[in-house]
Amino acid sequence: MNFHGTTILAVRHNGRVTVAGDGQVTLNTTVIKHKARKVRRIYNDKIIVGFAGATADALNLSEKLEGKLERYNGNLIRAAVELARDWRTDKFLRRLEAMMIAVDATQMLLISGNGDVIEPDDPVIGIGSGGVAATAAATALLAHADVLGLDSGTIVTEAMQIASGLCIYTNTIFSIEEIQAGTGVSA
Repeated sequence: MNFHGTTILAVRHNGRVTVAGDGQVTLNTTVIKHKARKVRRIYNDKIIVGFAGATADALNLSEKLEGKLERYNGNLIRAAVELARDWRTDKFLRRLEAMMIAVDATQMLLISGNGDVIEPDDPVIGIGSGGVAATAAATALLAHADVLGLDSGTIVTEAMQIASGLCIYTNTIFSIEEIQAGTGVSA
């Protein structure tokens, strides 16, 4: 029995960063949950994380990241690097199967079990089974956002809708979190 997919997308635009995740959990060929929450706030609501992969593994990693953030006074880069190092080298953590996006007011990171901590060149990043479709859609929308008057929340929602139409492991029930870029203030 294999659990499949999810889609997580983060977009930074016009002073806001928005992270969305779909709610579908699929076991082999059956959807077993429609409203899973794969995006959440941590570290006094200053950081948003979204995860793709095994839910228990992702929650464990989210808790570990929060512990690292406490240790390093909210320094997301330092906490992410330390988490990735532990994830890659620790006998127990190495078995965890998940990927994570973590954002704060100034940074957007992809964290993986391979030891990767990647800050994308563009203000868009997606992971999971529908991540490529969501990233492509968000990138296209972002290119025309100012002309069309789109904010980061609209871009994320529309891109996730597009991804859900293409990826069978992505549904249209989204959990969305947003913060102001540059301040860490919740929206």
